[in-house]
Amino acid sequence: MAASVALTVEFTGGLEMLFSDQRKHSISIPSTDPQGQPSTVRFLVTWLCDNLMKDPRKDVFVLEDSVRPGILVLINDADWELEGEESYEIKSRDNIMFVSTLHGG
Repeated sequence: MAASVALTVEFTGGLEMLFSDQRKHSISIPSTDPQGQPSTVRFLVTWLCDNLMKDPRKDVFVLEDSVRPGILVLINDADWELEGEESYEIKSRDNIMFVSTLHGG
């Protein structure tokens, strides 16, 4: 059995509707991506779309295989820009929060 990393992901600002209307998820993801590299936020986003997202509107969450502009990403309560953005290597017990700032008009 492959090693895994346990973490918490949270969705707010309407994103929870894409994930079974559940705000907080305790998940385990593989500790390495398909290329054998440590799992990063980039891999997590893909994993979430493939394994946790129940809504078919993937484009509300991602754009060109990256988190859509207008969605804030917090890694352990810090802006992901301070942590390396998509290249941040996921660690056990991390808390990754996705906050939509997009509003319909």
